[in-house]
Amino acid sequence: MASTRSRNGWMIWLTFAIGLLLSVVPFPHVEILRPMFLALPLAYWALEMPQKVGMLTAFCLGIAQDVLFGTLLGHNALILTLITFLILTLQQRVRMFPMWQQSLVIMVILGLAQLLQLWLSALTGNRQTLAVLLPALISALLWPWVSFGLRGLSRRYKIN
Repeated sequence: MASTRSRNGWMIWLTFAIGLLLSVVPFPHVEILRPMFLALPLAYWALEMPQKVGMLTAFCLGIAQDVLFGTLLGHNALILTLITFLILTLQQRVRMFPMWQQSLVIMVILGLAQLLQLWLSALTGNRQTLAVLLPALISALLWPWVSFGLRGLSRRYKIN
């Protein structure tokens, strides 16, 4: 009888930890261009393994990011949960797209998340400009490399 137990699921959490660490690395002069380092592996694993990485995972990672950044509790949790919800809703279609179309879909989803962040920031009294959408564009440009890298990691360690 084949084992249905998870194999190497810790690698998924390692990619999330790396995403969290990259989120706090300082970019001195180009802070506005910082990609959404945690959203990219979250989107990849939600596309590849929706049975393992879902909205609860996104919410927990968002709470961790809120604590790490010292932002309003639930701010990043709401944003990451929205990203995961949209990815899971479109998961069957997006997996069939070629890489450039996947990048466009990722850009739209992350752009919507950034607009939600802009709205939440305005509600809390912080003024920002529409330049907050640049991380969605940078993240979409990084999507092919992130996707190929995580796919190779998944195959090498036989993550299921």
